[in-house]
Amino acid sequence: MDLDLRKLRYFAAVAEHRHFGRAAEQLYIAQPVLSRQIRALERELGCDLFVRTTRSVQLTPAGEQLHQETRAVFATVDSAVRRVLEIDRGVERLVVAFASGLHVSEAVLAFSAKYPEVEIDLVRLNWWEQDAPLRDGRVDVGYLRRPFDDTGLHAVPIGSERKMACLPVTHRLADRGSIVMADLDGEVLMNSLPRRTASIEEKFELIATGNGVALVPESVARAYPRDDVANLLITDLDADETCLAVPAGRRDERMLDFLDIAATTLRP
Repeated sequence: MDLDLRKLRYFAAVAEHRHFGRAAEQLYIAQPVLSRQIRALERELGCDLFVRTTRSVQLTPAGEQLHQETRAVFATVDSAVRRVLEIDRGVERLVVAFASGLHVSEAVLAFSAKYPEVEIDLVRLNWWEQDAPLRDGRVDVGYLRRPFDDTGLHAVPIGSERKMACLPVTHRLADRGSIVMADLDGEVLMNSLPRRTASIEEKFELIATGNGVALVPESVARAYPRDDVANLLITDLDADETCLAVPAGRRDERMLDFLDIAATTLRP
């Protein structure tokens, strides 16, 4: 089945707005035209994507799945177009991403000293989608910490780091230098809550205001020191492995050069 990318963009607009009129305005097309295109897409797929009423538009389970998939599709297409245009203009560029708390600057400086003609863009990765930008083409190289899904990725181990418990300074355990997991029995662990924090800064605000205890990598705890949050080493948890990762199917010469230099530079 050949899906029309234009129809997918129409679908994504309706899924984002949950409203055909507002989506049509964003797309600069008439609402009846948009409705016909969505109906055509549903016929091609053989399933309903929206539940329509006179007052609302909601995604079906199939629509929810397609909404997630289209984000990756558009990111891949946009990244491919960017690379094609840069090659046409004679621009060499690498997009290097890093997880919170991990520092890639030393590797970038070492690479740039050898290849000053290559432009480097730096991107901080969200903790809940470390590997996704590598898969959809938004990022060329990632400096990540496990766990992440490495299917389709080439991962090079770099090191490891310990876990810390972050809790309010008023907490009963705050004056200890280290703890074991049993010390946290009965505590609300934010890592297991269904609510996902949008940023590490938000997580530390929630910790400081008594909304729970978070288990974070040591580098993250050290990177965000606060007077109202205590960071305690957890001695009986396994350390998290840190890795450099690139898409397994891509053989770009400069990307592989960066991987080699970064692996040498970033290893302890």
